[in-house]
Amino acid sequence: MVRVAVIGVGHFGREHARIYSSAEDAMLVALCDIDEASARPVADRLGVALVTDFKELIGNVDAVSLAVPTAEHHRIACELLSAGIAVLVEKPICNTLEQADEMIAVAARSGAVLQVGHLERFNPAVVAAGRIATQPRFFEGHRLSVFTPRSLDIDVVMDLMIHDIDVVLSLVGREVAEIRAAGVAVITPHTDIANARIEFDNGCVANLTASRVSADRVRKLRFFQPAEYVSIDYGKQEAATISVRFAEPGVMPQFGSKLLPIVREEPLAAEIRSFLASVSGAPVIVSGSEGRRALTLALAINEEIRAHIEKNRAPATH
Repeated sequence: MVRVAVIGVGHFGREHARIYSSAEDAMLVALCDIDEASARPVADRLGVALVTDFKELIGNVDAVSLAVPTAEHHRIACELLSAGIAVLVEKPICNTLEQADEMIAVAARSGAVLQVGHLERFNPAVVAAGRIATQPRFFEGHRLSVFTPRSLDIDVVMDLMIHDIDVVLSLVGREVAEIRAAGVAVITPHTDIANARIEFDNGCVANLTASRVSADRVRKLRFFQPAEYVSIDYGKQEAATISVRFAEPGVMPQFGSKLLPIVREEPLAAEIRSFLASVSGAPVIVSGSEGRRALTLALAINEEIRAHIEKNRAPATH
């Protein structure tokens, strides 16, 4: 049994706690949150201890899910990793590349598992599409959400687009050659709507759009590769292909479509199962290095957005 705790008992932390509480190979022993009044009912319902200082967990748990604001990821994760405690840190891995490098280095020195919570990597539709991805040449992604008061400490690129960034990077497996991006703040002080065009060194292009002020919720990604088009619906957990079979010259090609075989599963449950397996010695599916890779591209996109805003800023009138 892996002794686990959840640090941060907000919306997503509560989901982590729910899944751990019913996992066969884990024992949820504690929750941790500085807001005791808010976290107490959750701890009582699950029948586990509640602490307000994460340092009280050291020596009492083997692994934690870290679901606190991004600004706290580096500080808390480094201390836990140095104590040999495995950490599943929610995305993005942290705020800066320097922080990510230190987290990765601390994990390497202690031998503790560091996994980054890029949830969509465990979506059955993404897993199915990944099995047939050969040479993706063009991606089109839309991740639109209605406004919620969560994750407002970060912009929409770090909050939403980073999901698609990670998936695209995992499917392409090439270096980024060029980035063009634009975005605007609508409700929060940070970018709430963004679009990025990413070109890789093999010519593959990804066009990604993310919004957290939309009327509807959309989570879709599609990509094209030689003689095939693949469509992923994250929410429905469906992946479909349209393939082209060329006939004789001068004859219309034949098109065939099909849904990929998928066994639906809650992505968070799959992610946590993978994390617990890694604590027991299995390979880490989304490592600290992969979390850093996604962060690198997200930061570069945000830099392009800032440059675009500055370039198009209206001159002051007198």
